[in-house]
This record gives sequence, C-alpha cells and structure tokens, in this order.
Amino acid sequence: MTQINFSLPHEYVLRKAKPFDIWLILLFMVKARLDATQLKLKQFWIIEYDGRLVAFGQLRNFSFAQELGSLYVVPDCRNQGLGTFLAEHLSTQATQPLYLKCVKKELINFYTKRCFVNVNYEDLPPSLKSKFFLSQVRKRLLKGFVMFMKYEP
Repeated sequence: MTQINFSLPHEYVLRKAKPFDIWLILLFMVKARLDATQLKLKQFWIIEYDGRLVAFGQLRNFSFAQELGSLYVVPDCRNQGLGTFLAEHLSTQATQPLYLKCVKKELINFYTKRCFVNVNYEDLPPSLKSKFFLSQVRKRLLKGFVMFMKYEP
C-alpha cells in the first residue's frame, strides 16, 4: 500500500459521499464535462470545507481493474493540494490495477507526478477497453486528445 505524502489541512474534511451530495456532484460534473455515465454514490470521496463540498473523486470498479475518475476541485479551492490529496487517497484505496483516462493535456503532468504512466489502448484490460472505446475512436478519427494512464507506484 502506498503512503499519502500530502496531508489535508485541518479545516478540511475527507469523507465518503452521502445521498445529499449527489445533486451537487452531478452539477459540477456537467459543468466540468466529466463522465457521468457511472454515477455511483458509494464510489465517491468528498472533501468539504466549512460544510461545503469543495472537491470529489471516485474509484470505479470493473472486472480486473479500477478507474480513478471524476476528480474535481472547485475553482476557488484549486492549487491548495486538494486534488493531490484526493488522487493519492483514491490510489491507496485501489485493490486492483488502477487506470484513468486523461482528456486534458494540461493534466498529464499532474497525473505523472502521482505515479501514473501512459499506456496504449491495446494494453488496457478488456473491461476498460469497452468503456474507453468511444474515446479511442474519437482519438483516432477526430484526432481528439485522450491519454490512458496506469498507476505504477
């Protein structure tokens, strides 16, 4: 198990998502154009500040793999290490090989610093190939940016 190198400032709280969080999570996901196809509340972890949801992410389960997905920090709380803490926390919770799909070039460095490495679509587990199939088509046909990454601590 990997140890988290960043601690959460004392005024922030990390917790599992609760039913009342779902609408705010969905709103932020739509605004940020995140993948909302597998919105399973029990997979989400939340960071809150003063009772307000400020960051979230989820660990999606697939056959023989997991996906770090829907990592989001509200704009006025960015660059404080919350995304780092959440990414590292979710990575330590993984019980199977962990992957992610990165669709923004500016996030490659963020994930690389957190032990994620580029992998080819062909090397993904079958359960993730089917999930990421449309992203791969978009990449090949429309030259859209997408990078598949695997956690390698």
